[in-house]
Amino acid sequence: MKKIFNAAFAYMIIGVLAGLFYREFTKANDFPEGEFTQLAVVHTHLLTLGFIVLLVVLALDKVFGLSGTGLFSWFFITYNIGVVLTAGMMVWHGSLTVLGQESNAMIAGIAGLGHIALSISLVLFFLALRRKVVTGRAHGDESARMVS
Repeated sequence: MKKIFNAAFAYMIIGVLAGLFYREFTKANDFPEGEFTQLAVVHTHLLTLGFIVLLVVLALDKVFGLSGTGLFSWFFITYNIGVVLTAGMMVWHGSLTVLGQESNAMIAGIAGLGHIALSISLVLFFLALRRKVVTGRAHGDESARMVS
């Protein structure tokens, strides 16, 4: 549970810093206000996918004791890889936009791998959660263990 908490906290800090970077980087490069760049949404992606989702995962782990399972370990690793790849490519692509340079297929491909990793990780998470929900084994729930 401590790993989940620490990751959520780190994503919260990085998400806030991403918003600061967006504001300062676009100002420093005289990027037209109101023109779209992916930098504008990096902080919301990090705060939502990294901070809020992991807080929900933390709560579910507290109830169901998910973090002790192999599926959950695979989820956690794959999820973090997906978030980092996706956000990193958004920063790279958005920075190129602000600098007036073209993006390329490699950036899109790596971002796609990040999205694939996120998708796989969410399937792993639901499989781990399903095992606990179907068996009725909530973390610390002795009565559920006796019944099943």
